[in-house]
Parts: sequence; C-alpha cells; structure tokens
Amino acid sequence: MSDKKIKMIALDLDGTTLRSDHTLSPRTMAAFKASMEQGVHIVVSTGRVYSALPELLFGIEGLEYVINSNGAQITELATGRRIYENYMDPDAVEQVVAILRGTGISVETFVDGMAYADADEFYDIKEHGSTFRDANYVLTTRNPIPNILDFMLEHKTEIENISLNFEFTADKDRMWPVLTAIDNMTLTSSFAHNFEMGGATTSKAEALRFLMDRLGVTKDHLMACGDSPNDSRMIELARVGVVMGNASDHMKSQADYVTDGNNDDGVAKAIEKFVLGDA
Repeated sequence: MSDKKIKMIALDLDGTTLRSDHTLSPRTMAAFKASMEQGVHIVVSTGRVYSALPELLFGIEGLEYVINSNGAQITELATGRRIYENYMDPDAVEQVVAILRGTGISVETFVDGMAYADADEFYDIKEHGSTFRDANYVLTTRNPIPNILDFMLEHKTEIENISLNFEFTADKDRMWPVLTAIDNMTLTSSFAHNFEMGGATTSKAEALRFLMDRLGVTKDHLMACGDSPNDSRMIELARVGVVMGNASDHMKSQADYVTDGNNDDGVAKAIEKFVLGDA
C-alpha cells in the first residue's frame, strides 16, 4: 500500500490530527506540505460545526475543503462557499424532540454552520465546569439559546446535526434502542459520552464520495484517518483506513493500519508511510 497512489487524505480532527492541546505538530504540518506539493488533496473531515473549526486550519496554504458536522456540509475554504449539504429529515427532528421533552438530557444542535446549546446548561457549565466534557470547548464554540428543543423545531428543515451528551454512559446505552427506532436518521458517536444524529444518508464517507467525484479521485486513491465511530464509514471506504493508537480496540479492529496516537504524530507517520514513502 506504500506505492504513492494516494491522491486524497481525509482527516478527522479531534483525537486524530489535532493534539490534545488542539494544535498541529510541526511534523504534521511538514507532512501536509510535502503531500500537497505532490498534488495530494488533504480534506479535513470532522464532526465539528464550521464555526468551531480551529483558526489554524485557515492558515494552511493549499488546504481546499472541509467536511463538517459528520458530513452534513462541505465548504470550500478559500471562498467560504458551501458546495454540498445533507441535512436531517424534518420528521426525524420532530420525533427526536418529542422523545427528549422532559428528559433533561443535554442537547446541542448545529444550524447554518453554528452550534447551539440550551442557555441553562451553558451557564451551568460556565459556573461549575463539567466532569465529562471539555468545558472550555463548549463555552467557546456553543451559542446559548433559551429553549433548544423549540429552536430545533423552528429550524427543522436546516439541521445539520443533533448531539446528545450523557454524564453516565449507562444512560446513553438506554437511549440507543429508542433512537435507533427513528426512521430516516443516522446515529453515531464521537466520544464515549455522546450520540450524534444526522440525515438518513449523512456521513463523512458520503460527503467524501461527492468530493471524489468532483476531483476525479477513486476510493482506491483515498487514505482516511480517524479514531471514533463517526469515522468508521470513511475508514471502511478508503483504500488505506488508518486508526489512531489512542482509539478503542473496536475501532482498531476496523483498520488497515494502526498508527501512533494523536499526541505522537500518528497522522504524520501514516502520511509518511503511505503517501510520501519515507518509511
């Protein structure tokens, strides 16, 4: 597989390309530069909403596209123009809201490239922090609104993603059969304490297929790197599916190759091995 046939690299951000301090290592930046000089397309493929992208991405010369919200949108970075959208079914949104009413479950939603959280929860995290989430990330990327469920209904035709957050994973497990019973919706997860809901065909893989058609790239020329269940479909799609050393054993079982962790230049090492031929 190290025969330099890779023409596109799809990269998850958190737990994958970004270090735990939300930065990119010099080795990773060098691997990006060398790949793009060879004509390789590097595509950020993240569960993050567009407004939550780290600013450092916009300073990487040659970075063309970003897939957001687990595949709900693709944006052309140079122009800010959206070239692809794949949103939730309004009926599915209504069903989710009906299930969540009165449960007290933490809910967030992504609309028009922005992330929203219920104001009561937002200000509670601001005052007391959180035992199971990155409080600073929530406070710097979420917009507080008075009633998140009513907001979701008002915007039910334009919802990119709905995220549920659980302090206790047992509560998350109990919601699984309830949510999987909803038609025309995908259900995935980006970390141990959440569920993420999208459209019936929304996934990082489906968005990548659109981009590959646009750029004349086949899956035989794709490498994808990730660490969480919301990366599974693109890892399966890719000729070279790379899973990080910090991922779960379940995720590692899906990999063509397991690289080092996100804090140990795992992405850079995979690019060097399969794209640059340095190993």
